[in-house]
Amino acid sequence: MRVAPTPSHAEAIIEHRQGDFLISTDRELLDLDAIRGFLTNSYWAKGISREVVARSIEHSLCFGIYDAKGSQVGFARVISDRATYAYLGDVFVLESHRGRGLSKWLMECIVKHPELQGLRRWTLLTRDAHGLYSQFGFTPVKAPQWYMELHRPNIYETVSKTE
Repeated sequence: MRVAPTPSHAEAIIEHRQGDFLISTDRELLDLDAIRGFLTNSYWAKGISREVVARSIEHSLCFGIYDAKGSQVGFARVISDRATYAYLGDVFVLESHRGRGLSKWLMECIVKHPELQGLRRWTLLTRDAHGLYSQFGFTPVKAPQWYMELHRPNIYETVSKTE
């Protein structure tokens, strides 16, 4: 693990290496086109615009996975006050790189991140990765009657057609 020194008002860059792969929180390494390319075709962000992806990255703690050539092969972002709560979203590993343990390693790096320790609650939404997240203590919501949402599942497709 490498922690790069940064000014006190900026977040530290944290990096982990495993074989030919790197997980980094360095925003300069993120490939916006690769991230958007995956997300715009995902079930949860279908049609998302490049501008919205850029804005979401700007306001999140992001984790990129990179291969030996420096190409981005995975991503996740955490929305958090870094004191009490975190929401984990946009987690993916490109299909060409699945089956190598990268998603599990990514989750290990996320939950061990120094700025995300001692949080009271983490949440996420998933349609098909319950097995991965349960390995890190995530469970179905214990009191779903307490949760409310304003859900607009097709917002990106609707917005992009009007832009």
